[in-house]
Amino acid sequence: MGVDQHGQDPTKAAIKAVKDAITRICAVGLLELFELEFEKDMKVEVIIGVPYPQKVDVEKVKEAIPLPCKKVIKVVEGGLKGPGIALKEFGDKTNEILIAIAFITIYVRR
Repeated sequence: MGVDQHGQDPTKAAIKAVKDAITRICAVGLLELFELEFEKDMKVEVIIGVPYPQKVDVEKVKEAIPLPCKKVIKVVEGGLKGPGIALKEFGDKTNEILIAIAFITIYVRR
């Protein structure tokens, strides 16, 4: 899950969600166990549910995945948006808080 409390930027929320999800994975041990290579034997697919999916910069989201492999990102309408406090000092345009959810699948070819 990733939250953008200020600025109403769905890309920031999506990146935070991906970083949160990727921290729960230990792919290095799997690759070492089977003597696999990231670039050749691995692919990451991500589905992100976030408000305003058309505004998400997919290339920036790919950069948030620290694995040197093929990355496929699909962004769909989802997540949540709710009321917060709009503060011009923090770049807010509205009072919305955006929440993104990321689902990550790692494929390993053996």
